[in-house]
Amino acid sequence: MAPVPDTAPANGSGDSPRLNPSLPIPPPKTGSPLLDLLAKLSIGLTQLERRFDPFFRTAFDALLRGPLTDLVTCWINLARRDEGLALAEERRMINEDELVDSIITSFTAQIRDLWKPGYAERGGQTKTFGIVRAEFEVHDNLPPEFRHGIYAKPHTYKAWVRFSGPGPYITPDIDDVGFMSISVKLMGVPGEKLMPDEKHTLDLTGGCTPTFVTADLASNANLQLESLRNAQILHFLNLRNNHVLDLLMQALWTRTQTSPLEVAYFSCVPYLLGPDQAMQFSFWPKDERRTSVPRLPLRPPDDYLRQTMARTLAEKEAAFDVRLQLQRDPHRMPIENAAVYWSERLSPRVSVATLRISRQTFDSPSQLAFARQLSFNPWHTIAEHRPLGNQSRARRRIYSELLGLRQRMNRTTPVEPSGDEVFLPSNDC
Repeated sequence: MAPVPDTAPANGSGDSPRLNPSLPIPPPKTGSPLLDLLAKLSIGLTQLERRFDPFFRTAFDALLRGPLTDLVTCWINLARRDEGLALAEERRMINEDELVDSIITSFTAQIRDLWKPGYAERGGQTKTFGIVRAEFEVHDNLPPEFRHGIYAKPHTYKAWVRFSGPGPYITPDIDDVGFMSISVKLMGVPGEKLMPDEKHTLDLTGGCTPTFVTADLASNANLQLESLRNAQILHFLNLRNNHVLDLLMQALWTRTQTSPLEVAYFSCVPYLLGPDQAMQFSFWPKDERRTSVPRLPLRPPDDYLRQTMARTLAEKEAAFDVRLQLQRDPHRMPIENAAVYWSERLSPRVSVATLRISRQTFDSPSQLAFARQLSFNPWHTIAEHRPLGNQSRARRRIYSELLGLRQRMNRTTPVEPSGDEVFLPSNDC
């Protein structure tokens, strides 16, 4: 296959001139000096903590993260009523369509405000740390209840894996909130797809927190309104309808990251695993060693996460253990509330596959630009793995419409990859 050129427009940024540069988080615009100050303080304190986090976080996670996660989960569940749903059963919200409209409107306004035509980025998972070649190897001899869809029999799929930051901004790595995400596109997957725009792929997406940042679409719509004002903290600390517990859960699982290859990723929301059976999936790094963040507590390089990943993959392969967790209790492991942690005491995570990333060079401008041409959507899948819950149902339309917006702004067309793409090396770009 011919080399893939860099189709992203040049903008004069640093070592990757065809990508948007890292910039500080824009100032809040709430219309209230007091609320603006609160939003600024929340960001400033988070960024200060990130400079010192690695010096104590490993011990904190080992001793306290598990018990505190259980405590916050218990607290969340005390405020919930049992809706009487069966395993893998969904229930639509009354105003679901209106909430989706609101979220799309907020994202559209924010993308148009943040990015000029030709430079538009994703509304979430915005900063690309890298897109790498991989193989997704399904294990043999899985328990019968796991043998559905892509896990039905041993097989190895070619894959593209995109590692990214939180969004909606592109900031220096140390200045974000410590959230990272993974998007895996398997190729050569047989069967009819739930979205017709790609015929042979299946997408798996996840973040570094086991719960979603919002419980449901109503909460998500409110968060996007505050995000539009660059004041996300006001969503969580709202005096009339606060989401402090959701904030605490996210804080327990976000941290100063060392490398995209050194963190576990979770689906955050459930999916089908065959008929009438729900599951969540996760990716766990097989190598438990952690790279030191350079220069702390001073300022690391703006793109140290990409640089660390590039050095690692130049020397050795990386691998993740893929695990599935079956829904065993429809109330304590809910479908429609994505803020509730699915406890391993209720259902252990079972290893079903290995995501293997070979040694490679991936940080040329043309390969980084390729990530912008790919569309990742959890609805790029087969019926056996249909996304479940109100936020998953919403993502089908949200992702599709925002993709169309970026296409129009950038005058680009998404591609369905084959896995055989090759790229111009850095010195030829």
